[in-house]
Amino acid sequence: MEVASAPSTKPWTRKHLVGLRGVSAEELQTIFRRAAEYKERARNGEPKSSELAGVVVANLFFENSTRTRTSFSLAARRLSADVVDFSASGSSLSKGETFIDTALTIQAMGADQMVVRHSSSGAPQFLTRHLNCSVLNAGDGTHEHPTQGLLDVFTIQERRGSLQGATVALVGDILHSRVARSNIWALKTLGARVIVCGPATLIPPHVTELGVEVSHSLDAILGEVDCLNLLRVQFERQRGAFFPSIAEYAHLYGMNGSRLLSARRDVLILAPGPINRGVEITPDVADGSHSMILDQVSNGLYIRMACLALLQEARRGSV
Repeated sequence: MEVASAPSTKPWTRKHLVGLRGVSAEELQTIFRRAAEYKERARNGEPKSSELAGVVVANLFFENSTRTRTSFSLAARRLSADVVDFSASGSSLSKGETFIDTALTIQAMGADQMVVRHSSSGAPQFLTRHLNCSVLNAGDGTHEHPTQGLLDVFTIQERRGSLQGATVALVGDILHSRVARSNIWALKTLGARVIVCGPATLIPPHVTELGVEVSHSLDAILGEVDCLNLLRVQFERQRGAFFPSIAEYAHLYGMNGSRLLSARRDVLILAPGPINRGVEITPDVADGSHSMILDQVSNGLYIRMACLALLQEARRGSV
């Protein structure tokens, strides 16, 4: 379905994208329109463009990643950029070099844009105060993961045509999820009703101040949601026992075939990867007709192309 949105009346002016808080509906739709354009070109046999020819995009990943890192690398190359892939393992960080010195060194090599993933919340924002190049947040601590939020919301809007009035449930480990925060900002900005659902121990205090509703029962909300976004239980970020067992979590909050029968007939199932099959979602649902998981992965490429292109346009406009 074609994305429903009014034509943009303003050029994109942001030189950094570190989060979706404060990003306007018009700006979100500008990204979505550009992503839809790249997707249509790819369908027509034109997957590459020369928009970022001569531009250097550096991927600084201080955390492990498969999907996000590969997606950003491919997105930059689709736009004809030169790509520098950096990983913390085996770098000068092991010799005592600081985070900022590493970033400044790579900028000095000619980087125009820096895609940064870091375990510390606020790391990309910190770089924007010290670098001249554009900074794009690929996930920082438990703060935000803007391009994941964008691709999630774009995937829903692409199928529904509009987020206005839609009910979207974010299910699972809300406390540790940077994806949840980016989704909340974008969904609320575009007029969706948002419910966060999970064990009380995994729901942040005062989360309702973000304009969301809270449910501790997945079964209680199944019949009223248009989309379920099943967040991964982030065992690597947890420092304590947030629920009795994985089996109990799956029993109470895992999306399975039985629960699907209680959901709306046209419900959309999303799940930011990597998924824990049998925990947040069973294989039959993950691979079923309601699943948008592979659509998310595919759309992630076009969303990241759009972000890289728009940030570079803003840089050129400021020269």
